[in-house]
Amino acid sequence: MRAFSFTKKQIKRGAAIAAAAAATAAVVITAAVTSVGTKAQQRQLPIYRVERNDNKVAVTFDVAWENSNTDELIEILDEYGAKATFFITGDWCDRCAEDVKKFADAGHEIENHSDKHPHVEGINVNDLINDTRECSRKIEMITGRKPTYYRAPYGEYDDSLLTTLDGMGLKTIQWDVDSVDWNKPTAEQITKKVLDNTKSGSILLFHNDLQNTTDALPDILKGLKEKGFEFVTIDELVLHENYTIDANGEQQPTAQSLNLTDKQVEEVMAKYRGELTAAGMTEEQLAKAAEAVKNGDLSALPEELRPLAQEVIAQLKNDASDTSTTSQPENTGLQK
Repeated sequence: MRAFSFTKKQIKRGAAIAAAAAATAAVVITAAVTSVGTKAQQRQLPIYRVERNDNKVAVTFDVAWENSNTDELIEILDEYGAKATFFITGDWCDRCAEDVKKFADAGHEIENHSDKHPHVEGINVNDLINDTRECSRKIEMITGRKPTYYRAPYGEYDDSLLTTLDGMGLKTIQWDVDSVDWNKPTAEQITKKVLDNTKSGSILLFHNDLQNTTDALPDILKGLKEKGFEFVTIDELVLHENYTIDANGEQQPTAQSLNLTDKQVEEVMAKYRGELTAAGMTEEQLAKAAEAVKNGDLSALPEELRPLAQEVIAQLKNDASDTSTTSQPENTGLQK
């Protein structure tokens, strides 16, 4: 793992954002230094999108109906070099085991979409565990791989569901681009909606067994490729460590994932301590700001302050990228 060093100019650039943020935050920052209970009271969120700047996106399908277009989907995805993620119910595994195997053999990711497709918001925890385990068991029997992601039926979730699934080793995945193909739009309408709304890190939602989706998919994949997007599975898209999930369900990299050392963060804060203090920040508030920059624990901040902290972290990320070619040798004492 590498530790990056910043030039004076780059440190100034990051600190300038922090100084501007401090001026705005001065009015609300007292609320940021609230009791630990603030974090616990906030509703948990699944992953809707991943914050990344490499134009990678995930094409996903919810699979619970029939199997009319399995072969066509595989052929279209293969034509455009796209690996998709299929969230499949256990009931569909029972009825269409060969189709599940076809998707898996073609290199696509097979994940959990519940066993019986129940409404899961407020469901009894034991019922949720049993339903989820049964779906995973069926998928593993067919593919040889145990699912590690879950998409709730109807997109429903609550804190209990997210906590339970996390304990089972499953991350819950939503979407930020909904084709709404189930509502019978035309292929042209689906294509326009998806092309207009997809951005780097997007998770696209489609359903199998729909002719309009089959008809739209070639133009969607072609159009996205022309815009420079790369298709990856959910497992390849999401961050696996050093991240937070913001108020919009976007998975954000933390400062640790940028390989920033404590010293580098401290340098930014210390270098411009006078400016930040002049902007109205107390010593206690400076310590809180440094901690937020260091570990990206933005959920500890009030919602109105998080965009400011995200902007500082984004700037540090850009600076780290700028200096990657002149980075220092590996720092064996750096925490992962």
